[in-house]
Amino acid sequence: MSSAFTPLSALIGGGLIGAAAALLWLALGRIAGISGLLGQAIAGATAGAERLWRILFLVGLPLGAYLAVQLGWAASPSAPPSNLVLAAIGGLLVGFGTRLGSGCTSGHGICGLARLSPRSLAATLVFMAAGMASVFVVRHLIGS
Repeated sequence: MSSAFTPLSALIGGGLIGAAAALLWLALGRIAGISGLLGQAIAGATAGAERLWRILFLVGLPLGAYLAVQLGWAASPSAPPSNLVLAAIGGLLVGFGTRLGSGCTSGHGICGLARLSPRSLAATLVFMAAGMASVFVVRHLIGS
């Protein structure tokens, strides 16, 4: 398994994510936490224009990726995981973690850290440590 580090595209992508989060904060006074946006859009906790902007924001995420691939700005995603059961378990654990941590990496790691939130700093450190531990276990102990 290899991956190529492309600093320019990483810088541009990070800048676009930061710009989108800043624009949402400045325009609507809202945090761009994807798990919260998704939860409120699905649960119907909000209605009308409040729900519409959340849905449009969420639709824009895969649409933007699709357009970037079509325009040749990004490589096409790799094949889906070969072990769908393991991928489903991982997805459920991520969902549980976002509930437990009261947010996801976008809400805490991008928006919360930008607001100098101590709670977001703690959450981001836990996210990063859990990610590193997961990679270590999968690559070195399980051997996948």
